[in-house]
Amino acid sequence: MHMRTFGRLRVIVPLVLGLLLAMPATPVQAECSGCLCPGDPCRLCPLPPMKNIPPAADEPDTCLKIRERVPPISASPGTNEHFASQDKATMECVRSGGDIIRNPRRSKEFPSKLYCKPYIAPAKANAARDAAAASRNESK
Repeated sequence: MHMRTFGRLRVIVPLVLGLLLAMPATPVQAECSGCLCPGDPCRLCPLPPMKNIPPAADEPDTCLKIRERVPPISASPGTNEHFASQDKATMECVRSGGDIIRNPRRSKEFPSKLYCKPYIAPAKANAARDAAAASRNESK
């Protein structure tokens, strides 16, 4: 009788401990943080500018400068034309005070591999963040 109980405990205890340890590891749906979130909170522009990706209606000045100095291309990624244009657009982004953001996971909203995060003055950034939060609340 004592051996049978001990055998059952050897099976039950690891299962209970496994369940207890797995509870904190369950995925929690958190709000997105960072620039590559729905609604484009940082107002990113794709590098290099592409003909098939239209400019945003309220595109930042940095993105406008990049589009003026580096014409949009239709070359597919991996071609020499694409890399040359990407290099020029990257230099122009940095010259204009922007930061380069690499996109490891592409989506419909963010199809490019690289993005320029334009410098936005703090007052404008707060207004843009508030507008993005308001639009997210409306869509819920």
